[in-house]
Amino acid sequence: MAALTLLHNPRCSKSREALALLEQAGAEVQVRRYLDDPLDGEELRGLIARLDGKLSDLVRANETEWKSLGADREDESQVVAAILAHPRILQRPILDNGERAVIGRPPEAITSLLES
Repeated sequence: MAALTLLHNPRCSKSREALALLEQAGAEVQVRRYLDDPLDGEELRGLIARLDGKLSDLVRANETEWKSLGADREDESQVVAAILAHPRILQRPILDNGERAVIGRPPEAITSLLES
């Protein structure tokens, strides 16, 4: 199995649930607290390329920071710039195995990477 990285915010209940699911499954996972250790532009573009789902799903559109930007959730360059400036708007949790990345909304969605 490929190495797993969980983009995690310990203050988020869905993120904590996803981590618990991974631990219960016995998965070896590297936890990256993306608010303390934000993704750089190259990492973010790579994540987008691996992401299952739509680009717009990557953004927490209800956050004040996102709303204040007036950016387009369908425009990759605007999404990347917004997340780089405001890492808090990155949706969470995200499980990444280096080939595919899945947003854990609901947390059980991450189990699809455990099966591959």
